[in-house]
Amino acid sequence: MELEKRINEDMKQAMLAKDMRKLEALRAIKAALLLEKTGKDVISGIIPESVELQLLQKLVKQRRESAEIYNQQHRADLAEEETYQATIIESYLPEQMTEEEIKSLVKQLIDETGATTIKDMGKVMGLAKQKTAGKADNQTLATIIKMFLR
Repeated sequence: MELEKRINEDMKQAMLAKDMRKLEALRAIKAALLLEKTGKDVISGIIPESVELQLLQKLVKQRRESAEIYNQQHRADLAEEETYQATIIESYLPEQMTEEEIKSLVKQLIDETGATTIKDMGKVMGLAKQKTAGKADNQTLATIIKMFLR
């Protein structure tokens, strides 16, 4: 709920500043939040913070993938817009963990769970997702976990 208030305030500021690019990115976040609010997993219209973080990560990932596709098609103008929107959306996420921080966390979780093979990846991944909620990309987590579990 805190995120929605921040988005609304920032939308007002962007409108006053006539910053249409930022406003478009903020509207995308607000639209995604409204869709999530009406979803079946939300009780009484309140979105849990973990769901908000996942939603923001999903939006950033979508923008990054779109920018990559636009770059492949030599559409730098559209790629730049997608990258800009991803940057705006990322500003609402907690500070991302570095690769070294993720590696040390994964080592610790592997020691805690006693995981030894790739078959134990599910246990480690579940704990890692809880510990890094919003601070690390799941794909990065999976890659690092696979690196340690062979």
